[in-house]
Order: sequence, then C-alpha cells, then structure tokens
Amino acid sequence: MNDGAGTGVIHKDRRKRDWIQLANDAVEIERLEAYFSGRGYEQHRHDSYAIGYTISGVQSFHYRGALRNNIAGPTTMVLHPDEVHDGQAGADDGFHYRMVYIYPAQIQDVLGGKPLPFIKDGISTDPRLYQATAALLPSPEHRFEKLEYEDAIFDLTQALNVAAGFVQTQVPRIIDYKAAERARDYLEEEPENATTLQRLEEISGRDRWRLSRDFRLLYGTSPHRYLVMRRLARVRFLLRNGTNAAQASVAAGFTDQSHMIRHFTKTFGVSPARWLSILSK
Repeated sequence: MNDGAGTGVIHKDRRKRDWIQLANDAVEIERLEAYFSGRGYEQHRHDSYAIGYTISGVQSFHYRGALRNNIAGPTTMVLHPDEVHDGQAGADDGFHYRMVYIYPAQIQDVLGGKPLPFIKDGISTDPRLYQATAALLPSPEHRFEKLEYEDAIFDLTQALNVAAGFVQTQVPRIIDYKAAERARDYLEEEPENATTLQRLEEISGRDRWRLSRDFRLLYGTSPHRYLVMRRLARVRFLLRNGTNAAQASVAAGFTDQSHMIRHFTKTFGVSPARWLSILSK
C-alpha cells in the first residue's frame, strides 16, 4: 500500500471508505492495517491476543468496564484472549491502525507452560513492548519468513512479561502442558470433526476436567471456543478464495450457514458479507 502508512497520512480518496488490508505472510499469523471513519466493530472477542498500535486518529474501545482511548505514539494496545471489546473512532477524522492476532499457543512456545502475561487496562506505554510490537507490524506488503517471525515472537513474549510486571499467580499444582498440547494439536488438525471432552481426554491422556482447566490457563480460552475459532479461520480462508458462504460453512464444520454467521459476527464484530465488502483485494 502506497498511502503513507506508518506516517499518519492517508490519501483523501481512501479515507472516503472503511477498509482493511490483510498481510499475506509465509507463516501462520493474521495481521492487518485498517481505517474506520466511525464505528468499526460491535462487541466481540477473540481467542487470541490482539496487539497493535494507532497510526493516526483516536481508536476508542470499551474494555474491562471502561472506555479506553489509544492515540498515535509509542503506546501499545494489548487485548487479552477472550476479553470482550468493541472499536470506534474517538475523533471526527476516524482511526488508522495496525493489529496482529497471536494465539496463546504461540506465546506458550516461548513461555513453556507459565501463565499468560496480562495487561490490565489494554494499553501499555512500555517502550520495549512498543518496539517488539512494531517489529511484528511492518507494512502489510512485507512478507515474514519463518525464522524472522520466530525471533519477533520471542522478543514480543519477553516484552509482554516485562510490561505485565509478571508475578506468578496461584495456579494448579500440576499443569500437564504436554497433554494440553496433544489436545490442541488434534483440534488444529481436524477442526471440521465433531469433538467432545471425552475424545480430547482419549487423545491427551488427561482427565477431561483437569484438561479443560489446564487448557484455559495455557491458551486463554476453552477447548470448544478454540475449536470454533479454528473453524472460523477455515471459513475466512475459503471465503477469500471464492467459496460461497454455504459451502464454506459446511466444509469448516459448522452445522449450516446461519450457524457460521452467528459465530462469525459474534467473534469478529462484523458479518461475513461486511468483512468481504471492506476487505482490500
């Protein structure tokens, strides 16, 4: 995109409409650059961290019982997995921002089973975290290579721990990280299949309720919601590549199109049709 991204400048013709531009990296990551003139997203939540910064304007969002405002400058938005939030312009000129969505499992590859870092207010002024976030959010035209991305994730995880003032909280005495990873791998590989906690117990070798507790602690969400999000990721891939909504829904494991649309809208704050309409081609 040749519109002054990163400088706080947007060409007037592009500012006339809302838009989202997704990066196309060689690694499993979703990152984007976007502009909204007013209301961007209704209340929704992700099973991933949403981490980013504002390029221009004021990005306002309700988060953990309060209205937060993020402006251009060395501050970082860090929305924790499964925390409800929305998004809208806090000023007349809209808001222009970049965001990356990082699954807790990727953070756990570095943490090795420790509780996830948590930024209480959703905004951090820690300079190290801003630097690490900026490294993960170059222009969407930049295409990450695997090793480059792994280095950036390592730096981000360390910076998150520092910014969160990490203190060991009370956790179950025994957390079976390997069992949780076996369950997560199964959900990743076969999201279209109907799955129960009993099946995950068989796959992981861990009592289903202990597994469910460990899974929430390690990955920031429940096994079922993790499965739904994998299905939605499949839907978005299929929609972007020309599959119609009904076929994409069934292929991803949803009961039908209406079932998928409910989950899509609740998760991303926009309907599949609106998402496609504002997606930069």
